[in-house]
Amino acid sequence: MEKTMMFRVCSTLVLLVCCTSAYAQKAKSPPSPPISITPTPAPAPAPAPEYVNLTELLSVAGPFHTFLDYLVSTKVIETLQSQANDTEEGLTLFVPKDKAFSSLKTPSLSNLTADQLKSLCLFHALPHYYSLSDFKNLSQASPIMTLAGGTYTLNFTDNSGTVLIGSGWTNTKVSSSVRSTDPVAIYQVDKVLLPEAIFGTDLPPMPAPAPSPDIIAPSADAPVADGGRGHAPSQPTSSPSSSYKIISASAWSCLVLVLSSGMAFFL
Repeated sequence: MEKTMMFRVCSTLVLLVCCTSAYAQKAKSPPSPPISITPTPAPAPAPAPEYVNLTELLSVAGPFHTFLDYLVSTKVIETLQSQANDTEEGLTLFVPKDKAFSSLKTPSLSNLTADQLKSLCLFHALPHYYSLSDFKNLSQASPIMTLAGGTYTLNFTDNSGTVLIGSGWTNTKVSSSVRSTDPVAIYQVDKVLLPEAIFGTDLPPMPAPAPSPDIIAPSADAPVADGGRGHAPSQPTSSPSSSYKIISASAWSCLVLVLSSGMAFFL
C-alpha cells in the first residue's frame, strides 16, 4: 500500500516537472515575426494657386500708369483683385497705354461722374479667363458682357489671329499680351474702350482734313512769268508810241487828200 502511494506521488511529480519544462521552453521560443504592411502614401496636396498682384503687374509693365491711377482712385482695383484670386472664373483685363489716354481729345474723361468713371474702368474687364485662342469662339458669341454689367458689352472679331474689339464708340485691337496664365489674362489695347452706355450712340466726328495752303496772287506790278501765256490785264494801257503813230497816220491822210484835190483842180 505504501509502495503504491509512493509510486503515485512520484508519477505526479514527474508529470509536473515535465509540464513545467515544456511550458518554459514554449515561453522562451522566439515570437513569430509580424506581418509587414506597407502603407499607401497619401497623395501630395495640390499646390496653392499663385496670388496675382495686379497693381504690381501694371506698375512694371506698360506704361499703364494712367489706367492704374483710374483703377486705384475708383477702387476698381479691389474688385479686380477679388475676381482674379477669389473666384474660379478668373479675369481678363484690357489695358490701354498712357499714350491712348493722352491722344483722347473727344470725349473728355474729366467730365464723367464718379460712377461713370468706375463703370468705364470695369468696362475693360471680363469676368472670366480667356486665352488668345478663346477669342475665336467669342467672336461667334458676341456681344460679351463685361464686369460693368448691364448693357456694357464688347464685340470681338478674330481676324486671322488678330483680336479686334468694338465697343460702339471705339474700334481697336489687342496689340500684345502682358500675361496669359490662368486665372489672369492681361492684354494691351491701342485705344481706350468707350461704352455707348455712357457716351450715347452718336459716334465722334471724323477729324477735319488739313486746310490747303493759301495761294498768294501776284501783284499787279509783277511781271508775267509764263512766257506771254498769262492773262492780259483787265484794262488796256496806252503808250506814247502808239499815240504818236495814230497822229502821224492822220496827218498823212490829210496831206494825201489835199494833194488829190489840187491835182483835180488843175485838170
